[in-house]
Amino acid sequence: MNTSKPISKLLVLDDCPAHAQALKLFFDEHNLIALKVRDSRRLGSVLATNIDLGGVLLADDYGGSVEQAATTAARIHALRPELPVILRSSGHAPLEQRPLALTHAVCASFDAADLTALSTAVDQYIFSLDFPNALVRGIAEITEARLAALFDGVTVQRDTPSVVRDRIIFGEVFSLIPLEGSWCRGYMLMQAEEAPLLGMIEHDRAARQAGTGIAQAGFRDLNSVLGELTNLIWGAFKDRFLGQQNARDASQVQVPLLVNHKHRYISFGSDNPQLRFQYRLSDAASGQSVSIDQRFVFNLSWSPEDFSESTVDVDDLVESGELDLF
Repeated sequence: MNTSKPISKLLVLDDCPAHAQALKLFFDEHNLIALKVRDSRRLGSVLATNIDLGGVLLADDYGGSVEQAATTAARIHALRPELPVILRSSGHAPLEQRPLALTHAVCASFDAADLTALSTAVDQYIFSLDFPNALVRGIAEITEARLAALFDGVTVQRDTPSVVRDRIIFGEVFSLIPLEGSWCRGYMLMQAEEAPLLGMIEHDRAARQAGTGIAQAGFRDLNSVLGELTNLIWGAFKDRFLGQQNARDASQVQVPLLVNHKHRYISFGSDNPQLRFQYRLSDAASGQSVSIDQRFVFNLSWSPEDFSESTVDVDDLVESGELDLF
């Protein structure tokens, strides 16, 4: 698998087995991971979880009738309005006979006999931004190196990058920092669960300063570490991808960010999908582990055709004496 090619998770609400194999092949070819709800009665609780989704595929006869499918579509739209709903048409409910709730909630439809329309919908509504491979790979390299340097002796593992459209906050603490260049304007978001990260900080301090009676870490220590990590990654990102470029003076648009703590929801005022990375730090000696959720949202400006990466030629480093050949 090309780990620089982001995947996306698609919630599939389709009980018909006739098209399952064709859809599975389609998902594999288009970097989609299909998830199914075992019990339709649990749909609400599934949507309310912290699961990261790129969209929903809904059959127009899900639940046994087009009316039931319409009810489901309206429910999805109410709970997670940011998720694109793509409808599989069974042919039993012509467009003009579909309930209004179904028509209003879906963004596109397709016939399983011809998946061309589904491919177009996936490109348009799920992978609508083109994330260059060099950018995705570089972000992972930068972040893994900073995580390993921040905590001694930890193992850093990374999931395959993904494209998500949900706006659900991960964990209890996050940091936010703007990114501005000639090809992008947006934010980097670093998120974590408080208790595991505090435990990792305490163990790291104890290992570094054994026998000195280190005080228990508090939320200010957590804020300091997450802030330091964010700054380190931001600095490396800026040097590698933004350089001395200036953001476009003509497009200094700002939009309000909205955070609803009760519903664990954050909105960047844009329909653009987010590029998500998830890292797991584990310490074999203590058995402790923590997940770090990292997201990039280019909600203010995005021009991948202008993207460039600052790279250093190895021959230049050898010539300057910075590196020796083995």
